[in-house]
Amino acid sequence: MENYTKYKLKERDELVSLLADKDNLFVIACNKCFKEFETIDEPDCGEFEKLAAEQGKTITGSAKVDFLCNKNHTEQNLQDMIPEGTENVIVISCGLGIQTVADLAGKPVYAASNSLNYRGHHGMALTKKSCDACAQCYLNITGGICPIVDCSKSLVNGQCGGAKNGKCEVDGEKDCAWEKIYRRLEKQGRLEEFLNQPIQIRDYSKTNVKVIQDYVKSIREERLEGYYGGVHPSERKEFSEHIALERFPEPKTAVISMSQHLGAPANPIVQVGDTVKVGQKIGEAAGFISAPVHSSVSGTVVAVEPRMHATRGSEVMAVVIESDGKNTLHESVKPNKDLESLTPDEIIDIIREAGIVGMGGAGFPTCVKLKPAKPVDTILLNGCECEPLLTADHRVLLEFADDIIYGLKAVLKTTGAEKGIIVIEDNKPDAIELMKEKVAECGNIEVFVARTKYPQGAEKTLIKRVMGRKVPSGGLPADVGVVVDNISTVKAISDAIQKGMPLIERVATVTGEKMKNPGNYIVKIGTSVKEMIDYCGGVTDDDVLIKMGGPMMGFALSDLNVPMMKGSNGIIAIDTDQTKEEACIKCGRCVDVCPMELSPLYFAKYADEQNWQGMKDKNVMDCVECRCCQYICSSKIPLVDKIKAGKNAIRGMK
Repeated sequence: MENYTKYKLKERDELVSLLADKDNLFVIACNKCFKEFETIDEPDCGEFEKLAAEQGKTITGSAKVDFLCNKNHTEQNLQDMIPEGTENVIVISCGLGIQTVADLAGKPVYAASNSLNYRGHHGMALTKKSCDACAQCYLNITGGICPIVDCSKSLVNGQCGGAKNGKCEVDGEKDCAWEKIYRRLEKQGRLEEFLNQPIQIRDYSKTNVKVIQDYVKSIREERLEGYYGGVHPSERKEFSEHIALERFPEPKTAVISMSQHLGAPANPIVQVGDTVKVGQKIGEAAGFISAPVHSSVSGTVVAVEPRMHATRGSEVMAVVIESDGKNTLHESVKPNKDLESLTPDEIIDIIREAGIVGMGGAGFPTCVKLKPAKPVDTILLNGCECEPLLTADHRVLLEFADDIIYGLKAVLKTTGAEKGIIVIEDNKPDAIELMKEKVAECGNIEVFVARTKYPQGAEKTLIKRVMGRKVPSGGLPADVGVVVDNISTVKAISDAIQKGMPLIERVATVTGEKMKNPGNYIVKIGTSVKEMIDYCGGVTDDDVLIKMGGPMMGFALSDLNVPMMKGSNGIIAIDTDQTKEEACIKCGRCVDVCPMELSPLYFAKYADEQNWQGMKDKNVMDCVECRCCQYICSSKIPLVDKIKAGKNAIRGMK
């Protein structure tokens, strides 16, 4: 494999000269990027420490850090790391890492390496600095601020004298680099040393690669909008976003799984031969984290047996009902008292009995979520629908706006929260306009417009984007005073209160570039996926991947004879992925895009080694499996599969 490493240690004579008048050194080395990921720690740090010891220098400590140029991660790693007594910080990295540390260390920073071999920025690095790879580094002279890049004229011996009010005369929006250099050197007591040094002459015969600064700036602005990380996959919502909801035909046979929520599966309470009606309970919750299941059709129970589960890839207990086509309502389906007359506990009981769970994917029982152990002040309604292709929630916003607001008011009353915020991505302007009109007279409900980015709808990223609050590692939204619900979930709450109807149907999108006739449907739970695809005209060819859910977090279906469930927000037909997995090259992009600020490249390496403790130590349990890392991976490593394997192994550890 070609090695594109971006730095190497300076020659011995240069390092000896660098150390001549310096002592009490703290050494920070970047674990090299753009090379095959064979070793956790690169050897450069040890080599430098050995040389420094030979020169009689005191090393106060050392650290090896991945992707030093990633300021978000480096800032976290350097907190309280540099020991007392440190006088100088030595950095072994490319120019980007050196500049990043110089901004954070608060002490004189010196480069022990030369930059080489790259285009001025690390992949999609989020650092605010760049490097021109001039192979003639001035950072040791200028306090870690690069005069080549930061000065519009690339002056190497001081300012031109044209700055006005601290701004460059060439670019009025840019700070004068040399004024910043002078201030930093003066603060470090090094200004006189700089002013007495020999004149610098830039050697243009050395490597000089033009940095595409405008590109880096635009990428950085997009990537840090609202929260760290995330990606911008092709949305492809145009296939179905304009298509109004249609009620999907009644299934002749409904296969209703007892496991369509997080927690314990429901226990079937009907038998073969029983006659059931629409809305009748057929599965009883089996514990605190569980939810009852109801019949979506009227007819006869023809089987109570294990059937294939769409998202688990194995069989789970299900109740199979042959529909009589009459849609006869069960006697329990009747409107409740008006919202003003209901107590919070009565609302919780209604939600529990209706079998309502989170309809954005995870399927957590809503009755449990709405009784958090800690007080909450804000309810966030997730109307982002950040997954590409899917448009079900978009149509719910447009066609059930009043029900959404009613359900949100019920949640506010139940939790005692002061404010409700409906969050919608800016790629849904019609929904934004409608919801703003609807909440105009609601004093405690507002609409928040979020710039489109995936995975905006993940609970923790949504909270950080809207509230500026960070849920702690291993924590829950309630830890920061927030509850997050999907807009389809609160629509179901509205149905349960106003109609007495349990969760027996939902809105789902059938779409994709390989689907002949995309659409948005109100579909009954237990309807066959194959029936839905056939109803939409089938797929365009045989080279197709069918997923339940979106392209990022959806589940590939090898068997289409599986039922729609409470969390099934879509069926997509897309191109198959024929790319071949290659070895990790430590490009760092997975680190740059992870919204949970993790290091996915280690998960892949440790999973291959079955080093489950290593994965646990790297906080793999905080991963939300959004697939950003896998989406961006240049080596096409199936990172999410490896992460899931690691999580399962960790759960089984004693």
